[in-house]
Amino acid sequence: MSGLVQRSSLLPQREAAVQGMGSLRVVHATAQQPNTCLTPTRSSRAEHSGHLTSSFSSPGRLPWSTVARSVEGASSKQTSEHHRNSNGATVLTRATAQMFPRCKPSYIHSSKLPPALRLSNKRLVLRRWVKDDFGSQCYAMAMPNGWRDLINDQDLKITRASSVADAHVLRRKGHLKEQDKFIQFMIDLHHTHSPEEVMEKMERWIREHREDPRRSKLKQMVQTVGDFYTGLKLTDALAEYDSFSHISQRRYVPPNFAEIRHILNIAQVRASAESIQLVTFDADGTLYEDGHHFEQNNKMIHLITNLLQHNTNVAIVTAAGYPGEPERFEQRLAGLLQAFKDTNLPPELCDRFYVMGGECNYLLRLTPSYRLEFVEEQWRLPSMLLWDERTVEKLLDDAQALLLATAVRLRLPVKVIRKERAVGIVPQGITIYEVLEELTLTVQAQLQSDIPFCAFNGGNDVFVDVGNKSLGLEALMTYLQCDPVATLHVGDRFTDSGNDSAARTKCCILWVANPDETAFFIKMLYEDIRARKQLANTG
Repeated sequence: MSGLVQRSSLLPQREAAVQGMGSLRVVHATAQQPNTCLTPTRSSRAEHSGHLTSSFSSPGRLPWSTVARSVEGASSKQTSEHHRNSNGATVLTRATAQMFPRCKPSYIHSSKLPPALRLSNKRLVLRRWVKDDFGSQCYAMAMPNGWRDLINDQDLKITRASSVADAHVLRRKGHLKEQDKFIQFMIDLHHTHSPEEVMEKMERWIREHREDPRRSKLKQMVQTVGDFYTGLKLTDALAEYDSFSHISQRRYVPPNFAEIRHILNIAQVRASAESIQLVTFDADGTLYEDGHHFEQNNKMIHLITNLLQHNTNVAIVTAAGYPGEPERFEQRLAGLLQAFKDTNLPPELCDRFYVMGGECNYLLRLTPSYRLEFVEEQWRLPSMLLWDERTVEKLLDDAQALLLATAVRLRLPVKVIRKERAVGIVPQGITIYEVLEELTLTVQAQLQSDIPFCAFNGGNDVFVDVGNKSLGLEALMTYLQCDPVATLHVGDRFTDSGNDSAARTKCCILWVANPDETAFFIKMLYEDIRARKQLANTG
């Protein structure tokens, strides 16, 4: 047929499933050939089994799906202005011409159209078996300058970018921040077990796993499960959480990721309160919102002070690193340090507060004058002392090259930030969390070095640090002589792309989603510590 047009390279081939209509190939008529009918013809099953394939060309050629869409939105007066020619084809004249001025009237053999697209009672009934963006791309082809009009339209570009960046589901990290095989295993158990049965089994399996981590039943079912430094009374934690969530009474809605995480946190708080000696916190997203600093109205200030008063060491373990600049750390914690000063925190309590910066590279302590200073005496692990500067520089060079190469692949403009023991990139345009995840996981999979490193998604950037929080916690625990059972790390990034995940190998953890959750569980911990001490004093 002369009416067939070549497939254009400007727009990709679009396919959509068509149920009950077989395979159809859309054939377009040009504006220069008004007598050519837009007739769908059947193609071979081998080529297009169960799919609808459309070909796009220049703006003068209009697919019949676009004609159908134009008439669908027209008024009854417009849709009534159609007639049949001598060949029995339905002519769409004024309604189409008003919406697409450049396109001349086209003809459709209504008898050969699929039932979903036939004219009935002077109205076009269109069932949406074509995807929404199919019609929008057809419309773009009918515009004076084609698809370039949409791309060059600044308003449309801003709207689309804003809609992606402002989508709270994505900015909340969606499900990417809620990935954990152990928690997912507990969720899946609820398909065949009640919440009470799940917690009872998990409590028993955790107890068995602590006795024999390598050959436990839990290890066989969840191969990535790590160590449990304390027992977890999950049935009691469920009963406590169930008092306001009513999980046990729900018949159709199983517990979600956050609810299982909360139950595990409650059980861990109750277990750690018995022998707690050190509580460590991640900074951004845990003590304060991402990108913010510690303000004086932060509800964690009095909770940290209460922990210090109950002979508990407190440390902030953060990725932020400022070699030789303790004042930079003080700026981030200005509200907390000012509160210490305003309340005249005793020197013996100041001695219990520390900051581990750069994951594991810088240790600072609080002085009686409420300033931070670097710890000069030996605190690094023997393995960390073997890192030579040449190997460190090679690690950072390779990480930077890999980050930039991945950013080019993802077409993401970035700014490089290079530090003494870290390198990172910051997007210079609007992006989404999934892109940062791709950058992070690419580095984790491809970067090789003799020195331990941590590639993590910071939420607004991606960094590669020399060392990790596992080493930082181990060094701090060794320096303060605290056991894993007596140490609790609180963080918000325990996924594969987070920098808190390494802490799981060294101590107990609390997985929180925001500073409010941190305050909730630390308040619970403090009240439990105080209650146990009061009970011990009275006994």
